[in-house]
Parts: sequence; C-alpha cells; structure tokens
Amino acid sequence: MSETKRDLILDASLVLFEQRGFDGTTVPMIVEKAGVGAGTLYRYFENKEALVNTLFQKCMDDLLDALKNGYPHSSDDVRKQFHHILNSVITYSKTNMNAVLFLDAHANGYFLDDASRDSYKRFKEFLFVFIDQGQQKNKIRPLPAEALIAIVGGTFIALCKAFQDGEMNESPELLAGIEEACWDAIRVI
Repeated sequence: MSETKRDLILDASLVLFEQRGFDGTTVPMIVEKAGVGAGTLYRYFENKEALVNTLFQKCMDDLLDALKNGYPHSSDDVRKQFHHILNSVITYSKTNMNAVLFLDAHANGYFLDDASRDSYKRFKEFLFVFIDQGQQKNKIRPLPAEALIAIVGGTFIALCKAFQDGEMNESPELLAGIEEACWDAIRVI
C-alpha cells in the first residue's frame, strides 16, 4: 500500500522535529523532505502548529495503545505489570524510535494545544495508576509518581539515544538486565 501525501508529510515532520526540534524545523524543510509542495501541506494542516499537534497526538495515542494492549489489569503481580509496561515501550520503540524521542523532546512544548496536553495526560494517568496501585501493595517506593517515572523514563530515553547513535548494541540479555535495574530502582527493598 502506498503512503498518502498526508502520511509523507507526517513521516518527514517526525524525523525533522525529532532531529531539529519544533523551532528548528521549517515548513520548507518539511515539504522538501516529504517531496510535496507547500500547498499540499496546507491542504492537510492549517500551519506548523497544527501539524506538530496532530503528530504529537498520533504518537502519544499509539504509545498508550501499545501499553494498554495486553496489560495485565487483573494481575496482583506488580512486577509482571512493570515487565509489560517496559517491554511494550521497548517493542514500540524498535519500530518507532523517532516517535519516542520526538515525544520526549516535545512533551512540554509551548506549542501544544489542549488536545495534545490531554493526550499526554492520559498517558501519564495510565502510569500514575500503575504506580499508585504498586505503592498501595507496598511493592513500589513511596516516592512521587513523577520522580519514579523520571527514574525509569530518563534511563529508557538515554538508552534509546545510545542505541540510535550506535554507542550501544541492543541484545535480549542487555534489555533483561536494564529491566531488572529499573525495577530495582523503583521497588520497595
């Protein structure tokens, strides 16, 4: 199936926004990379802000769907739930590395609209519920959820960048060790 021009614009924008940031990316750069005319971009998106918000919401919703897919809600095993979350993010990042890095770099962007902020809020609420339930079961450290997310999320983002830059090679053993280290960082000892 061939990509639509809208998809070409979104794909090009994702790469450019991830590499150059919102302010460092111009509409002429996007249309050149997408291989479309400026008029085509404006047929689909009112302006660059509308484009980045569409892209942010799509990436955030896709990531949240990946987390929710198969999540063991009924399990009392907090470690099993953590394993699912981390492996879902790892699996998603393998085919969507630019999206993960784009989301990380733009999650608090001044240009995000209410719909994008709501999308990000839904993602964080999913993680907050997991953390709250784990803390109630005395399995996760009694630290603020934002701090725990920063500990694991910051580690994950740094590893994504190292994998993308070729500074580190991904292997099942390395990923298992990283998961265990992240769990050790947030669990009650």
